[in-house]
Amino acid sequence: MAVGEIGLDHFVPGLDRERQARFYAAQLELAREFALPAVLHVRRSADDLLKHLRRIAVPGGIAHAFNGSEQQAMAFIRLGFKLGFGGALTFERALQIRRLAQTLPETALVLETDAPDIPPQWLYRSAEARARGETARNEPAELPRIAATLATLRGWTLEKSAAVTCANAIAALPRLAALQARPPDGGAA
Repeated sequence: MAVGEIGLDHFVPGLDRERQARFYAAQLELAREFALPAVLHVRRSADDLLKHLRRIAVPGGIAHAFNGSEQQAMAFIRLGFKLGFGGALTFERALQIRRLAQTLPETALVLETDAPDIPPQWLYRSAEARARGETARNEPAELPRIAATLATLRGWTLEKSAAVTCANAIAALPRLAALQARPPDGGAA
């Protein structure tokens, strides 16, 4: 399907950035060698990811849980990547993510849950609630409501959100089309 999730994490303190970069470059080489798209882990590392992608071209993919700038978004798009939006999109205070979801080309958008992480606003628990042991586990079942948020932001119907983002996911990960064509029992179509 793809090589990934691969990438760089510049959020977690203490991680060896040089070592991450070596592994990331090697994984991009594998994606290129096998003509597979990449699913990218982008955590405060968009510029460094893009630097490597300009040097080691791969057949596109998805920048997972995208949370960068418009300039970074457009750079990923020019390199053939779709941008993953999920639970963070549902927070009214996530102004940058919501603006990008509204204004980027519709061909650039895919939806994701990142289950069990990045819960949508309706599952969010405050720090105090988490300290009391309350959890907020994201699940794929939340995707329709996340899609509804995208529909509201774009002025679309829920059906259009589903159709656009499904087509974009297949464009980013072409081998998904074969799974879509299979009957539910996994037999031949």
